Amino acid sequence: MYDAVVGDIFGFNALQLGMLQMDALKNSRIPHLVHVGNCEGDAYCESDYLPFAESCIDLVCLPHVLEFSENPHQTLREAERVLVAEGHLIITGFNPMSAWGIRQLLTKDNNYPWHGRFITLSRIKDWLALLGLEFVSGSMNCYEPPVNDEKWLNRFAFMDKMGGQWWPMMGGLYFIVAKKRVANMTLLKPNWKNGSIKSRLAVSSNPKSKPHQQKNQKIKRSE
Repeated sequence: MYDAVVGDIFGFNALQLGMLQMDALKNSRIPHLVHVGNCEGDAYCESDYLPFAESCIDLVCLPHVLEFSENPHQTLREAERVLVAEGHLIITGFNPMSAWGIRQLLTKDNNYPWHGRFITLSRIKDWLALLGLEFVSGSMNCYEPPVNDEKWLNRFAFMDKMGGQWWPMMGGLYFIVAKKRVANMTLLKPNWKNGSIKSRLAVSSNPKSKPHQQKNQKIKRSE
């Protein structure tokens, strides 16, 4: 999924946060690639506090990061902060409204990925809108039940082929592409040459007479 999208995104800096065993940026044509994790990669950090300046990254990839973050909304906020204007954000996550979500509710397994907190696609969209990130595209994938047996996977292969048509929102994984939109401001300069300003100025009834001449006329009349 990442390979088909990152190749069409351009810029100077790209960041992958988490899940470094899968190189989400291997097809990227961006020259400077940074891979960051908790204890591996080019830099070590937590997902909710990134050691990067504001508006310096053109592409941020979050492969299954939000489900395992202590503060997923802050993680998204940090991704928005480091993105440049018109920069792209790619998110993948486990869909709780699927067989994967049912498995998580029924299992007591604390291994990956069942110990994570699956987040619904609608909530992710709400968070993106709140942060000013525009939802560009998305898709659901992996409609087979979460079994680790090749024989059963082959039996359920028809579900992956038919899932997009018959139960499109029940995919085990969702893939989201969002874009950071920044409103442009247009400065309006005042037109000081406009004649409407001059027309509002107060003028005397007899502009040719001077002030001291008017005072002398009043004194003579009084005499």
